[in-house]
Amino acid sequence: MSDDRIIMRVGEALVAGGPPGTAAEPEVAIGEMNGPMGTAFANLLGDQVKGHTRVLAIMNTDIMVRPATLMVSKVTVKDPRYTNILMGTVQGAIANGVLDAVRSGDIPKEKANDLGIIVSVWLSPAILEQEKIDHKALFDIHREATFKAIQKALRNEPSIDWLLENQEKIVHKYYQMGLDNKI
Repeated sequence: MSDDRIIMRVGEALVAGGPPGTAAEPEVAIGEMNGPMGTAFANLLGDQVKGHTRVLAIMNTDIMVRPATLMVSKVTVKDPRYTNILMGTVQGAIANGVLDAVRSGDIPKEKANDLGIIVSVWLSPAILEQEKIDHKALFDIHREATFKAIQKALRNEPSIDWLLENQEKIVHKYYQMGLDNKI
């Protein structure tokens, strides 16, 4: 086995600051399909769960992205409008974020047919509260977040040294809100 194999890497990213409901916080796993990543990928694709359908990330109908990328919703999908937003704008954004990672060199182009990516997608249910959705902003945010999560996974970021150095400086946002009696 050569040293350039990507067995499995994991990363996440948060991109916010857009219109209400457009924040993205994907979690990704990426690795060679002829190892544990391939097993996980096939199991998820073949074991569909109502409300958490797993679908391939596509550029458009009939145009799958490479590396093969599987989207898994973190939110239970019940509403047809939510489904159309998730399986449209967000799905296309994820596919484009994957290609951005290939274009940047974070994913080696020569490995595009050998790697698999699983993206756990968070699309805020608050998106349904918006009468007019800014689909361009939603697309751009999810594209950027997917790209950043893949970058962080493949670069092993944050590094263990950074985490150890900054452990006492970092307070989880919702823990702090609890401390401040805001939740």
